[in-house]
Amino acid sequence: MINFNYHTPTEVVFGKQSEDSTASLIKKYNGTNVLIHYGGKSAIKLGLIEKITQQLNNNEIKYTLLGGVVPNPRLSLVKKGIEICQTNNIDFILAIGGGSVIDSSKAIAYGLKYKGDVWDLFCGKAQATDTTPVGAILTIPAAGSEMSDSCVITNENGNFKRGYNNTICRCKFAIMNPEFTFTLPEYQTACGATDIMMHTMERYFSPDTDMPLTDAIAEGLLKTVKNSTLEIIKNPNNYQHRAQIMWASSLSHNDLTGCGMTRDFATHKLEHELSAMFDVAHGAGLAALWPSWARYTMRCNISRFVQFAVNVMGVTNDFSNPEKTALQGIEAMENFYHTIKMPTNLQDLIGRKLTQTEITTMAEKCSLGQKTTIGSFKKLNYNDMLNIYNAANE
Repeated sequence: MINFNYHTPTEVVFGKQSEDSTASLIKKYNGTNVLIHYGGKSAIKLGLIEKITQQLNNNEIKYTLLGGVVPNPRLSLVKKGIEICQTNNIDFILAIGGGSVIDSSKAIAYGLKYKGDVWDLFCGKAQATDTTPVGAILTIPAAGSEMSDSCVITNENGNFKRGYNNTICRCKFAIMNPEFTFTLPEYQTACGATDIMMHTMERYFSPDTDMPLTDAIAEGLLKTVKNSTLEIIKNPNNYQHRAQIMWASSLSHNDLTGCGMTRDFATHKLEHELSAMFDVAHGAGLAALWPSWARYTMRCNISRFVQFAVNVMGVTNDFSNPEKTALQGIEAMENFYHTIKMPTNLQDLIGRKLTQTEITTMAEKCSLGQKTTIGSFKKLNYNDMLNIYNAANE
């Protein structure tokens, strides 16, 4: 067990009609002039933009609208948002959408307080010391950005996808009404569930294995998301299971499932290069890479994969052959991905085999020009990255 700080300052308002508290929450956190940031599909389709702007009008709160956020949110829109906020004296940012919208909002919030190029934060040239407050109305449970300290942005100039973690960016509040997710397409639901589970798996597969309480929380969350996803595929309007997944989105990435553990996040970093190059859905990219990462690293700690196989995936433990049990757990995860129509290799994801040049480019970017390693369960260097990408390409 390692030392840890657990800090979750986000106020959560969960349940039906929870969006009715938006204006009062903005006032609570001293917002008087709001940027409403959104994508353009779910927020409008659900009638949220109209409903929230009416609330703000009724409470005499000024606002400016900025839509257009896309999956793998772009730096160019972040910079546009910073300019709009500066022009309009914005003092609060309200994100309406999923992780991409919230991440874009966080980046704008950083940029309003940082004197240089906001991209400096994402490439390690600077650290943020202040940020404009952000609140969120969650419509797509997946990224967990509504309660996390994380923010991931794609720079179109060179297709670099980079994350920045700083606890000061955590949302002041997160409004979560599971009814908003009833109309999500099956594919988007599956991508979200994959991302949610991976946030916990990136903490669960750790070199630190002496936190049974944290393990029990993580395993419970993983089983719940797996089971609820299967139920939602049968009945998309099942409030109970939609609620489980929406709450799991937050718990999976607010660090609860990794207290006392060293995080890995190698699969995430490998996937960032994949979605930066091919603009694929993040959850689908994770599913395409994780089985290859798992087979490549499992011998670093077979017992951890055995525990995952038995406690999460329901595999019968073959005590005489731990490696067999571990592999069966990975195969069970692949079968789950297949059931929810997620890819388990790069050909399924992209529609073709990647070229060696493409794989080399991703490994070069992921290793920052062969200068750094990723992960903690097994530290991966440039050659390891190449091996995992190539294994996923078979």
